[in-house]
Amino acid sequence: MRLPRYDRAHLWPLLFLLPTIVGLLVFRLIPIFWSFGLSFADWQIFDTPTFAGLDNYVAIFTSPTTLRVFWVTALFTLMYVPGVVALALGLAVILNSGLRGMAFFRGAFFLPYITSTVAVTLVWRWLFSTRFGLLNTALDWIGIEENPAWLADPMFALPAVAIVSIWKDAGFFMLLLLAGLQTINYEYYEAAKVDGARPWQRFRHITVPLLSRSLFFVLIIALIRSTQTFEITYALTGGGPNGATTTLAFAIYQKAFIDFDMGLAAALSYVLCVVLGFLTLLNFHYRKRWVHE
Repeated sequence: MRLPRYDRAHLWPLLFLLPTIVGLLVFRLIPIFWSFGLSFADWQIFDTPTFAGLDNYVAIFTSPTTLRVFWVTALFTLMYVPGVVALALGLAVILNSGLRGMAFFRGAFFLPYITSTVAVTLVWRWLFSTRFGLLNTALDWIGIEENPAWLADPMFALPAVAIVSIWKDAGFFMLLLLAGLQTINYEYYEAAKVDGARPWQRFRHITVPLLSRSLFFVLIIALIRSTQTFEITYALTGGGPNGATTTLAFAIYQKAFIDFDMGLAAALSYVLCVVLGFLTLLNFHYRKRWVHE
C-alpha cells in the first residue's frame, strides 16, 4: 500500500533516530534483560548456562566475603560523598567570589576530572609510596617516624582510594554547584550585609538554602558514583590488600572476568541496582525537608 505523502514525510525523523534506537536496544535494553535472566542461572563462561533459581542471590547474602564487600562499599560511600560534596562546595564558593584569575583556577580544578585515570593513579601511587612518597616525607619532616603503608595497610588503603577519588571528581561537582551559585541574586547578600550578617551567616542562611536544589542533585550523583568506583581501585590497589578496597563494582568485575562466574556477577549487578534505587528513593522522600523550592 502506497503511503500518503504526508505520512512518508513523518518517517524521516524515525530514519534519523534509527541509529540511536538500534544502539539503545543492542547495547542497553537487551543486555539489561539478558543479565536479569542470567542472574538466575549458573554460568561459568565456558560452560552452558543452567537454571539455578535464587541460588546466586542466596549466595550473595550468605557469603562472608560478599557481605564484607557491602561493608567496604558502605565505608567508602561514607568517606567519599561528604568529602567530595564539601570540597566541591568550598571550591565553588571561592570561585564565585569574583576574585582575579578565577577562570584559570576553574579550569585547573576541573582538570583532574578529565585527566586519564591511569596517569592520575601513577602520580598518586608515588605520593603514597611508603619509603619515598611525598606524604610520608612530609610526615617525617614534622616528626612522625612510623609512617603508614598507605596502599599496603588495610587500615589506610580504603581512605587512600577515597582521597584520590574525591580529588579527581571534585572539579566536576564544583562546576555543577558553581552554576547553581551564579543563579542566586546578589541582592540577597547585599541586604544581609546591611543587616550586619557575617560571612558564615550569609553562607548558612542564604547560600545553602538557595543552593539546596543543586546540592540535592550533586548528592544523588555522588552517591551513585560512590557505589560504582572501579578504575581508581583497579589501578591503585587492585582491590587489595586482602580485599580492603574491594567495593561492589570491583567485586562484580572480579566475579565476571576473573572467576568467570557470570551468573553471580549479574546477580550482584542487580543487587547494586536495587540498593541504588532504594537510596535514591530515600533521598527523594526526605527531599522536602531540606530542599527549598
